[in-house]
Amino acid sequence: MLWFHYVTRQFQKSFVFLVFYPSFSLISEGLDDNSMTSVKKGFFDVLVLGGGAAGLMAAATAAKRGKRVLLLEVSNKLGKKILMSGGGRCNFTNLEVTAEHFISNNPHFVKSALAQYSNWDFISLVARHNVEYHEKAHGQLFCTNSAKDILALLQMECDTAGVEVRLLCDVRKLEVSSEGYRLNTSLGTFQSTSVIVATGGLSIPTLGGATGLGYRLAEQFGMQVNPTDASLVPMTLSGKWHEFVSTLAGVALPVLASVPARGFSESMLFTHRGLSGPAILQLSNYWRLGDKVEINLLPSEDLTAMLVQQKVDKPTVQLNNILSTVLPKSLVVSLQELWWPKGKQKALHEFKDDELLEIANSIHHWQLTPSGTEGYRTAEVTRGGVDVSAVSSKTMEVVKQPGLFFIGEVLDVTGHLGGFNFQWAWSSGFVAGSNC
Repeated sequence: MLWFHYVTRQFQKSFVFLVFYPSFSLISEGLDDNSMTSVKKGFFDVLVLGGGAAGLMAAATAAKRGKRVLLLEVSNKLGKKILMSGGGRCNFTNLEVTAEHFISNNPHFVKSALAQYSNWDFISLVARHNVEYHEKAHGQLFCTNSAKDILALLQMECDTAGVEVRLLCDVRKLEVSSEGYRLNTSLGTFQSTSVIVATGGLSIPTLGGATGLGYRLAEQFGMQVNPTDASLVPMTLSGKWHEFVSTLAGVALPVLASVPARGFSESMLFTHRGLSGPAILQLSNYWRLGDKVEINLLPSEDLTAMLVQQKVDKPTVQLNNILSTVLPKSLVVSLQELWWPKGKQKALHEFKDDELLEIANSIHHWQLTPSGTEGYRTAEVTRGGVDVSAVSSKTMEVVKQPGLFFIGEVLDVTGHLGGFNFQWAWSSGFVAGSNC
């Protein structure tokens, strides 16, 4: 019965839209000349720039309120980042979402939007569309079948509400007009009362949407844009450490990876270029070029106590064999060549206690300075962006520019790995769509 009422409401909304909004081509023949003229001139209540997660959510939300909405996307397809996320399964939110999972120059900025549209609101939307999902580690929710299910959900929400979409649309100029805003594009000129900027950041430029448009628009209207950098991204190494990791490419293990400000206990992966895996991606949100990284390669053990005890219990066993019971064998071999090169065949009793202490300390406190990251090419998000001090946290509207909204990744808000950046897209998109 609940589903029947939901379908009925959606049909009623669609019917009302068809009757009262002349931009819909199926009923345009019965309209008067004045109405048709305004449609031809490209008048809309809301223009949404960007067809990613935040833009789709904002467009659908605004259209459900009876707004005539046009969504403009620069690439040839909506939601490309959605489709590739989570290995094609889309980690669309998390069971536990708090402001502490986000980085911003104003740590309180995200609170209002997250309260207005929570993770549970989006989970309910997913359930209403019968999208199957499952939980992975740390409360991460993934589609069971495909990320296509999330994109289809958002497109259905937009279609039902009557959102118009234009693809392959380059924005050339945005200016204030007597009606609100005038937008000049490669597909013509459009006018609207409100404009929602959901253009994303600079990550994964191969998808075609990382143009930096949102930053330029912010600067045009006198807003500050904070320095941007690739984030949730693998780190690269050079010199001896590059040689070290390249022989271990493909080896993964649980670690505690830290910079002075933050540490993460997750899996780490050695690559041909450096270090990756959840622990490193998480850490990249806080790492700055030149910072040292400390990695505890065996966070689950007190290796000093273990080796001292093993020296008593199994004095004739080789050190490498003992370490291979708690670390990948290939990693032990590589570490031995660095830290105890003459001890390959030595039994535990042949090591002084101080030597064992030094080896254990090196494994628990491996320090290195990454040469950089793999950059925007593989980064999941962009750190930095439009300074949130110019934006209302309650509406996403620019404080000194009525009718102009910024949402999603274009803002200086970066979530942790685990579905938090998508949740920011849903929450900020909903808030802008509710207030435009």
